Amino acid sequence: MPGWKQDAGRRLDELIERTIPHVRRAVRWNSPFYGVEGRGWFLSFHCFARYIKVTFLRGSDLSPLPPIASKHPETRYLHVYEGEAVDEEQFASWLRQAERLPGEPLF
Repeated sequence: MPGWKQDAGRRLDELIERTIPHVRRAVRWNSPFYGVEGRGWFLSFHCFARYIKVTFLRGSDLSPLPPIASKHPETRYLHVYEGEAVDEEQFASWLRQAERLPGEPLF
C-alpha cells in the first residue's frame, strides 16, 4: 500500500483485529480479506488513487448502512480518504454486525 494508505491500512487492520480477535485473513487480488473460520468472508479493502475502498460484503444487512451503495445489492462501501478520520466506534459496530452474518465463500 503506497504512501498514506499504508498507515491507514495498518490502522484498519488493527481495528479489525481488536474488534474481532479470532478474525481470519487472506490476500487475494492484491486486497486483504477478513472472515471467520467456517463462516466465510465479510470484509475486504482495496487501494485506489485517492482513497481506500472498504467493502462490507453483506453491508445491506448492517445498521446504519455503510454510506456508499454498490451495483451488487448486498454490498456496501466505506471510502477512506487521506486526512479523514474513520469513525472507529461506528466501524467497530459494523464489524461486529458483519462478523455475525453468513459470510461469502469466495475462495
